[in-house]
Amino acid sequence: MEPFTPPADIRHFAGIDWGNSHHQLCILDDDGNVLDQLKVTHDVAGLDELTTRLRIYQPALAGIAIERSEGLLVETLQAEGFRLFCVSPKLSARARERYRIAPTKSDAFDAFVLADSLRFEHHRWRPLATASPRLAELRALTRDRERLIVNQRDVENQLRSIVMAYHPGVLHLFSSLDRDIALAFLRDYPTPNAADRLGPSRMAAFCSRHGYSGRTRPEVLVERLRPHLLHAAPGTTDGKAFSAGLFVDQLDLLNRQLRLITKRIRDRLADHPDAAIFLSFPGMGQITAATLLAEMGEDRSRFPNPGVLLAETGTAPVTKSSGRSRVVRFRYAANKRMRHAIDWWTFVAAREDDWSGSIYQQARDRGQLHNRALRGLGARWTRILWRCWANHTTYDPALHHKINRPTTT
Repeated sequence: MEPFTPPADIRHFAGIDWGNSHHQLCILDDDGNVLDQLKVTHDVAGLDELTTRLRIYQPALAGIAIERSEGLLVETLQAEGFRLFCVSPKLSARARERYRIAPTKSDAFDAFVLADSLRFEHHRWRPLATASPRLAELRALTRDRERLIVNQRDVENQLRSIVMAYHPGVLHLFSSLDRDIALAFLRDYPTPNAADRLGPSRMAAFCSRHGYSGRTRPEVLVERLRPHLLHAAPGTTDGKAFSAGLFVDQLDLLNRQLRLITKRIRDRLADHPDAAIFLSFPGMGQITAATLLAEMGEDRSRFPNPGVLLAETGTAPVTKSSGRSRVVRFRYAANKRMRHAIDWWTFVAAREDDWSGSIYQQARDRGQLHNRALRGLGARWTRILWRCWANHTTYDPALHHKINRPTTT
């Protein structure tokens, strides 16, 4: 379909059904008529063709609806100055039912549904904010660190299974198998036969050689090891020892990569002007602060009131009321990264901050379970965080404790 030059006084609405290899564009006028459709490839030529076509409608283009908030396509369109509206896949799936009862689906139809949904609802939605370079890097680092942690846990579990099959004594020595000292022990004493020769003096030499900073004495470590020096068949031991060495190398690499990316996150967090706001809260560590900052962003209009932030983080429950039935349930639809960061923040704050500990204990005394009490505490802290974030001010404990004194039960 050949594009035309639209009148300047008519608004237009675009929808893009994105894919890994192709993207489908649909543009509607203010009455819902299809003005233009285009399918492009996900490469330099395709994205150039897409942006060129969109520029024709740009003076009257109200926005572009798309089912994602990040990626090369999103950043390309934002760099060209287009207003993007992120639409939940669940919302667009429900919107299809307004047009077709049959469960038919096509890229062109999905792009049309996105554009038409934007036509009706654009006044209710907020455009996707363009992140600053510092925020974009921080967001990429925190999300990729999460992927590294998942890989680390997977490799550790696999190594644990291997060690359990032929050398279980290692699992009883140190606090966790992914620690550097535990991996060093598997390298130096890869089999039960090699560990049989360990006495207190050799264990002390091993700990000194690898800089072990634990508080457990060498003789205690030997006492932990001895009862669990079980021996598998020779063939099993040789095969498992070889495999364990490979997984030890993988886990050691992941540990080093995690330290590198964690240092990078801390350095980039220190450069961001909003870092002081998040780090001013009790119980808020640097990684937690970086995660919350990266997910909340810099656009204050994204969360116009604390209720929106509470819903985004999952700290606000969902109330279902119909007739005489009223049920309050856990909110599953939320930003999982923010939810986990707030859970960890409140867990630490409940131990280190007197006010938080009092609020948590009152909830437990009322019969609430641990996680429910933490969510209630998290909701209180999230409201305070929103206020400080919205006003560009750091947390003031004197003001906070004056306004939010714990109530007696």
